[in-house]
Amino acid sequence: QVQLVESGGGLVQTGGSLRLSCAASGTILSINTMGWYRQAPGKQRELVATIASSGVTNYADSVKGRFTISRFRGNRTMYLQMNLLKPEDTGVYLCNLRQGWFTYWGQGTQVTVSS
Repeated sequence: QVQLVESGGGLVQTGGSLRLSCAASGTILSINTMGWYRQAPGKQRELVATIASSGVTNYADSVKGRFTISRFRGNRTMYLQMNLLKPEDTGVYLCNLRQGWFTYWGQGTQVTVSS
């Protein structure tokens, strides 16, 4: 069983920064992909960024150049550094882990960017 716990969300003004963290526990395989997704009210869940255990990253076009995803501690901790935040970045940010046939989700952390 895998558990994912996010932290670091909050309220910030336009142009500000936040860093989100995701701590993974349980059976983590050596080959996997972790990522951040977000969901705004009334909108579908969307990909923000992913990082494979190899270190390969992928970003949504809307966050390229502003957000940076990273992993540490034997791939069990993932971060999302968010800079130059915009009101449209507001939403619940969820941590995701895919390994083998399985996909796991955290509970999410709220990010609110005021204009």
